[in-house]
Amino acid sequence: MWMYLGLLAALFLGLHNLCKKHAVQGNEVFPVLFGTILSGFLLLLPFFIGSLYYPEFTKEIGFHITTLPWKTHGFIFIKSMIMAASWILAYQALKHLPITIVAPIRSAGPFFTFIGAILIYNEQPTFLQWIGFFLIILSVLLYSRVGKKEGIIFKRNKWIFAIIGATFLGASSGLYDKFLIQSLALNPQTLQFWFCWYTVLILFVILSITWFPYAVKRKAFKFRWTIIAVGILLQAADYFYFKALQDPDALIMLLSAIKRSQLIIAVVVGGLLFKEKNKRKKLVPLAGIMIGIFLILYSASS
Repeated sequence: MWMYLGLLAALFLGLHNLCKKHAVQGNEVFPVLFGTILSGFLLLLPFFIGSLYYPEFTKEIGFHITTLPWKTHGFIFIKSMIMAASWILAYQALKHLPITIVAPIRSAGPFFTFIGAILIYNEQPTFLQWIGFFLIILSVLLYSRVGKKEGIIFKRNKWIFAIIGATFLGASSGLYDKFLIQSLALNPQTLQFWFCWYTVLILFVILSITWFPYAVKRKAFKFRWTIIAVGILLQAADYFYFKALQDPDALIMLLSAIKRSQLIIAVVVGGLLFKEKNKRKKLVPLAGIMIGIFLILYSASS
């Protein structure tokens, strides 16, 4: 069951990436990111209020947000800092790079998660899983050759390093999620609500320094409906992902890989919508990534 929940998370993540690309075009990154997280927070706020005044009803519908000790709030705040840094780097890179380059580099996230799952959680990979993960990494490297044809030299482009940093931090957060969900026994909606709240606070402080004081920047900002859509789609993806993690049999390294199936939407549909170059050549490494994911799924079911 947890694998199917992972696939649902991948579907919403793919749609989220398309909306995110549209939202950041010609816009400042920080206010867009703030708007998306704030949208997610406002989506969850009624469940928090309902949990305070109508706890039985929210428990009945499965969206009760529980009361937490301050120590647990500290753990969630750490996750907010990690993901805020990851998103800032990712949004900056997405603004300056084609989505068909950014999305496959992000697909290297499962490799970092894979290593962490072995070292931290002692998850045991099979031979086919090893092949699948290394096939994903080799396919991502192949994308770098395609990127050079678009004037993107991976060794000299700072946005490439930004997306690599974002990918590493995102993978670290994924490993941390397993601790929050399984060791601290947090339910998805509770983690999502407080995570959004602390991330909103972090981004508000950043905006107070870099954006709010400057009238020119504020006037240049273009509100788009996709800013709200990104926030809603991200919360939907996170909900199914956290629900999958609640299963004690769920392996974080496999869930991380399953989420990469979002590349079908990001590369194929995104390439057509944004009319990016070399779409056919990018399908070759995309196929390698998808075969790697298939091997992981097949090894888990066999």
